Amino acid sequence: MADVVWRKKRVLLFLFILLLMPFVSQAKVYLVSVGIADYPGQANDLYLPVNDARAITWLYRKSSQVTFCQLLDSEATVANIVAAMGIFSMAKPDDIVVFYYSGHGYPGGLAVYDGCLSYVVIRAAMAKSKCKNKVIFSDACFAAGITTAPSSAQEEIQQAKKANVMLFLSSRNNEYSLQNNDMKNAYFTHFLQKGLRGGADANKDRVITAKELFVFVYKRTVEKTAGQQHPVMWGSFSDDMPVMIWKK
Repeated sequence: MADVVWRKKRVLLFLFILLLMPFVSQAKVYLVSVGIADYPGQANDLYLPVNDARAITWLYRKSSQVTFCQLLDSEATVANIVAAMGIFSMAKPDDIVVFYYSGHGYPGGLAVYDGCLSYVVIRAAMAKSKCKNKVIFSDACFAAGITTAPSSAQEEIQQAKKANVMLFLSSRNNEYSLQNNDMKNAYFTHFLQKGLRGGADANKDRVITAKELFVFVYKRTVEKTAGQQHPVMWGSFSDDMPVMIWKK
């Protein structure tokens, strides 16, 4: 009798392990999400970046096992953002590392609460991670200006390129990132989160890849802004690199 009970317990334990396996194998996400609407003074204030950052944080928390740091408005200083990116070093090779930003930008970087943060610094932080899937989402004016960095920064850029990071930037280096204050999110982030929710999942496998996301977001952003804003995807990465994996 005791032997029968033990066999039943082993079967139940085996079934329990099988049920857990999809969750154990699920890639984890390490996210730093930054949104700045309230800058020092009033002249540079925006409307939607805090909503943008919260939307992306909520989305990754809903879809994945996520370790995250969200920095809003006055929290989003250079020092705080650099410190937050320390979580990227925790990621394993098959995990996903994400840096999201919404706020003012300049050619080559981000105008954070207390100064300037270059894409080079963000990429350098990502270079410390062994993760294969690294993503920067930036909803900022002149976002693609990293490609026009001054010659003094070229060596640093070459080092950062070793990080194999995908940059998905909301606008070309001579374009503004547009928003409609009647919307909950800026145009780029509006379509970005729709794509990540599943709208970009062309083959319905619950994995959003780099190429799927670009095709979805680019077309809709250009159409919605009447050709005034063109998202740019740049870097060294595979078209099939996962940027979102929904729990099965």
